[in-house]
Amino acid sequence: MSSQSAISQDSAPGLPNGSAAAAILSAGIGSFTLALLTIVADQSATVKSMLSIYKPTGALSGVTTFAMLAWIVVWAILDWRWRGRNPSLKRINVIAFALLALSLLATFPPLGDLL
Repeated sequence: MSSQSAISQDSAPGLPNGSAAAAILSAGIGSFTLALLTIVADQSATVKSMLSIYKPTGALSGVTTFAMLAWIVVWAILDWRWRGRNPSLKRINVIAFALLALSLLATFPPLGDLL
């Protein structure tokens, strides 16, 4: 038995990938939430003061806290909905990496300042 056939036999084709897809997509959504909150906090003094949970760090404390909460909540909901299912990983990866790319571009100072 070759190692190639052992690998293909060990990977179960019926194994659901819903939990993995939930983790991947929630990471993209979480990073986009972080970028969005960062931009909004920079543009609005009201939002900036509302997001200041810990005064020495300013709005950064609220931005990261709420982005982490969004990531965890989205991950839990998607995992609950997709557990035992097989969503298209190709589509999920494209969406997640697009959200990550938008997040990086939005928080890159020369581009973020234009928004």
